[in-house]
Amino acid sequence: MNKNSIRLITFFSALLCLLWLFGLGWTITKYYASTPGKVSQVKTASKKAENKKTINIVALGDSLTKGLGDDTGKGFVGDIKDQVKKRTNKQVSLLNLGINGQTSDELCKQVKQPEVLRQIGGADMVLITIGGNDLFRGGQGLVDYKTDKIMVIEKKYLDNLKFIFTEIRNVNPNANVFFVGLYNPFINLSTGKETSTIVRRWNYDSAEVSAAFPKVVFVPTFDLFELKVNDYLYSDKFHPNSKGYRLIAERVAALLTW
Repeated sequence: MNKNSIRLITFFSALLCLLWLFGLGWTITKYYASTPGKVSQVKTASKKAENKKTINIVALGDSLTKGLGDDTGKGFVGDIKDQVKKRTNKQVSLLNLGINGQTSDELCKQVKQPEVLRQIGGADMVLITIGGNDLFRGGQGLVDYKTDKIMVIEKKYLDNLKFIFTEIRNVNPNANVFFVGLYNPFINLSTGKETSTIVRRWNYDSAEVSAAFPKVVFVPTFDLFELKVNDYLYSDKFHPNSKGYRLIAERVAALLTW
């Protein structure tokens, strides 16, 4: 093969390579041209995440959400706000909608309110405590723990829990939801063993409902109070004191990721 033949083959090889690169570039351009906004949407979403100056937290539930028993007035919800602010170096907006004595029936009604749904829709994080007043009847205990009534109460509660999570996910599919489980404030009483059995089952069933919904995290607290319950209870022997709320806040904070 002479030099002219080699040069000719080299020329055509280079030309074919250039044509292939041109075709590849044209194909990519054509693809993105046929899906307008795809690249810009990704850039816009990323930019919004970076430029978000305030993290919004909405808290729902009963007196534990409200922080009853905490001398500082913060409760675990206030502590979580501080944790988020510290970890992100951003402003944190907290709307605490907890109501003392609220049951799951009443929370179902609350989450149907248009303004409450609007607030949930704008939340980055939702904190929930509910169920203690259903099971313990506002601190009266479990006098009838041996009857079938507990099963009836739990079934109604679980149905309510599903409704609450459904409402939250309908208006906000992206917020992380942290649902705090129950501890047993009556563990040192004569019926403490039986009560603990009921609370553990209640928590297990609550965790199963939570797991059926995306980005809903069940936060266990039973073990935190199990060994030294009186050290972490308020004077009413039902609600947590400042130390008890700190334990709950630390458990929730351990699950936060950014």
